[in-house]
Amino acid sequence: MAKVPVYNLDGSVASRIDLPEIFSTPFRPDVIHRAFVALSSHSIQPQGRDPLAGKKTSASTYNPPTGRGISRVPRVKGERHPRSGQAAGIAGVVKGRQAHPPRSEKVMRKEINKKERLLATASAIASSSKKELIMLRGHKVDKVPSIPLIVSDEIQGLSKAKDLESFFERFGLDEDVDRAAGKTKSLSGKPRMRGRTKRKAKGPLIVIAEDKGLGKAIKNFPGVDYVLAKDLSVLHLAPGSYPGRLVVWAESALNSLNKPLMEVVRRFES
Repeated sequence: MAKVPVYNLDGSVASRIDLPEIFSTPFRPDVIHRAFVALSSHSIQPQGRDPLAGKKTSASTYNPPTGRGISRVPRVKGERHPRSGQAAGIAGVVKGRQAHPPRSEKVMRKEINKKERLLATASAIASSSKKELIMLRGHKVDKVPSIPLIVSDEIQGLSKAKDLESFFERFGLDEDVDRAAGKTKSLSGKPRMRGRTKRKAKGPLIVIAEDKGLGKAIKNFPGVDYVLAKDLSVLHLAPGSYPGRLVVWAESALNSLNKPLMEVVRRFES
């Protein structure tokens, strides 16, 4: 693999290292999409309805149901009460049951083969080193000195937002950070009813080996995320199942990738 520079936080080149073999994994957007859908389903909480909801009523159909000049639906029994004679116990009436309620026993979780999931993660990592895919995803990388961008482990200790902002400006990442912060759209209709009130853009992802304060500073930048190398997955590298996210790597994070992930790469080389 080619040698890539490792930068200090001041922008100078500290050293040059060989790019890990995982960055040579073939680009498989189909596998990435399948893994993203499967992993996203793991956060869905099963829900259901009370089996007796809408059925706790004395309503019954008149026998015979015809000859009264009214519709033949179950009606609440009784007299001299506002609820008496009102339709109940069926779908499509006031305070009636749902026609097809969600079932709590429905299996929402989708499974994926372990090797297939690892291949998707490796392929997503490799796609983060291709400038054309990063630009196709919408990231602003004209001023970024190197892709993939690898910096020293000092980035893990940036605990103040102003220091992290200076880092973004020094390495040309400020344009993409501003793009992500300015692209927040309020949603209406069904998405908003279901809790998805806003749609936010995704900016750079910072991959580290150990959090020494970076997580505190990064909260001030909408769309900018960080993740430990041992927890890295397709959900971080390909939001929405679209690969090619702009990634900033801490030098030690490259050495902290899971061993099973590296075995996938060796299998392709053999």
